[in-house]
Amino acid sequence: MKISITIFFILSIFCSSPSLYAQRDTLQKNNEDFDTSRSQINYKQLIVPAALMTYGIISLNSPYLKHKDQQINNSINNDPSKTFKFDNVSVFIPSAAVYGLNFLGVPSKHNFKERLAISTIAHAITLSTVYTIKHTTPTWRPDRADHESFPSGHTAVAFTGAEMLWQEYKDQSIWYGIAGYTIAAGTGYLRMYNQKHWFSDVAMGAGIGIMGTKIAYWLLPLFDKHLQSRKTSYLTMATPFYNGKQLGVSANFQF
Repeated sequence: MKISITIFFILSIFCSSPSLYAQRDTLQKNNEDFDTSRSQINYKQLIVPAALMTYGIISLNSPYLKHKDQQINNSINNDPSKTFKFDNVSVFIPSAAVYGLNFLGVPSKHNFKERLAISTIAHAITLSTVYTIKHTTPTWRPDRADHESFPSGHTAVAFTGAEMLWQEYKDQSIWYGIAGYTIAAGTGYLRMYNQKHWFSDVAMGAGIGIMGTKIAYWLLPLFDKHLQSRKTSYLTMATPFYNGKQLGVSANFQF
């Protein structure tokens, strides 16, 4: 099944961890302020996103879980005429907070360039995975608008920002991360309330968003040497966008 190839590609990135860690000492030579140990991943942290993604994948061919999807959506809102479009705004709040809190004086774990790199990598992984699956696993939305329901892109982007918010500010206060995850979960809830996604779509999107962000932190040491060099190009801005139909990330580079 095509979706299995996509998931295998994501998970296979983790199989080469020794080679990344072997480069850690080399990367540290030109970066005294950056401790690559901050980007190491505890594989136990992958249990939750892997479980969410597994649930989503199983739901594709499970009549029982499809029935549960219907029950959950009906319990949230069984009237398609009732909508609350705040999900098109809340999707970006966690990502915006990653930079906003630092602007307000709350210290983040990584500097501005590093956060831009992490954000760009995380959103690129998340969105490319979401849209690959959407186009290889057609699933009707609850409102029958189209068959790009699985997985939820809004939820994936919201959880990408929430996981990054948690990683950057959990040492200052766990409430920053809790707030980010609450908003991300609320975004997923509104996608179901607005009859745009099933519960399994939201679960899969959340798993992809969290996993993509963890991969981005894990890959940061590979890019750090270039980010710290004034002789190479670097990111000046990376902004998620929503045009009414599609989610994406726009990035600017300075040379």
